[in-house]
Amino acid sequence: MANIYELRRYGKAAFLVAAAAVVAMFLYFSSRLIADLEVQERQRMEIWAGATRELVASTLSDTPGTDIDFLLSIIQQNTNIPVLLTDSEGHILDQRNFNLPDADDPASERNARYLEDKLESLRESPRRIEINIAPGVTQFLYYEDSTLLRRMSVFPYIQLLVMLAFIAVVYFAVLSTKKAEQNKVWVGLSKETAHQLGTPISSLMAWMELLPDMGVDPDTLKEMNKDVSRLSTIASRFSKIGSEPKMERTDLGAIVSDAVGYMKTRISPRISLSYKAEAPDSEVMACTPLLEWVIENLIKNAVDAMEGSGSIEVALVPAQGVAAVEVTDTGKGISRKNFKTVFNPGFTTKSRGWGLGLTLAKRIVEEYHRGRIFVARSAVGVGTTFRIELPVALD
Repeated sequence: MANIYELRRYGKAAFLVAAAAVVAMFLYFSSRLIADLEVQERQRMEIWAGATRELVASTLSDTPGTDIDFLLSIIQQNTNIPVLLTDSEGHILDQRNFNLPDADDPASERNARYLEDKLESLRESPRRIEINIAPGVTQFLYYEDSTLLRRMSVFPYIQLLVMLAFIAVVYFAVLSTKKAEQNKVWVGLSKETAHQLGTPISSLMAWMELLPDMGVDPDTLKEMNKDVSRLSTIASRFSKIGSEPKMERTDLGAIVSDAVGYMKTRISPRISLSYKAEAPDSEVMACTPLLEWVIENLIKNAVDAMEGSGSIEVALVPAQGVAAVEVTDTGKGISRKNFKTVFNPGFTTKSRGWGLGLTLAKRIVEEYHRGRIFVARSAVGVGTTFRIELPVALD
């Protein structure tokens, strides 16, 4: 089962790499398109500059045969690229396609200051073409990107944001759908288990009432009653999965102590199980049967991790703003890459494990008790510490 989560981890990485490659491809082609548009606009401005040079030269020399109308049509065809034409001294001779602040009065002082500011900024840019009109006569053409090119320059960033948002929506939608399906499976499985246990437990309880008359040893009968009662508690726990359990103000230390006391008589004597309260008892809002189940499950996992011998320490530890319990074992440990994976359904390192215990424990702690359960620390070959944090009950 662990391999499934390895493959899923690689699958997520592959998905993100593929998404990044698609985004990079779109950005590359968008950048190429913008670069081509910039080259085309530069060429158009060079043609415009050439037409201006020919028009001014023909006016100065009165050259016969110059098609003035054709030159004027080239100049007038520029309706979207902002252009400033200056003499060699930097005086503005002409302007086109600027959004002047005073559109009704092109010759206003405000427009003049606006154009001077534009010229000052354009002097620092590469968008300048020198026009040699005649020996000793030079003009300069400055231009800005057209509205279309400016919009296209912003387009890759908009495209990037849209694609990232789309990828995020798809990714989280798949995760949410998968989680919802898993929840339905666990709820259905739990309720069906409780239902199936109900009949044999009722039958066992009836038989327990008959056993004293059959001469069964009282001590034996007492232990059997404990186990039947335990089965009833387990069935009750399963029935609570999937429905909102009744939460009561409870001493967390008492819950943990009872769970440890129950497990002490049911594990190998070669395993030392201890409980200590390193912090004052804290009251929490809890469903006692479910929270005991979580502690017992962590202890069982610790027992399995030690393979026959070792020690387990359950402690109520100091924590800021929460009530915290830690379960520490001297087992085989967990690699850091699996700190979160161990809570996934189906993940197990045991040959006959189902990988559901920690999944249900996480559901009980986080969804019902609004707390946290996580691997606080672990080292392979040294041991593991699981930590549970629960909100303290308010006065």
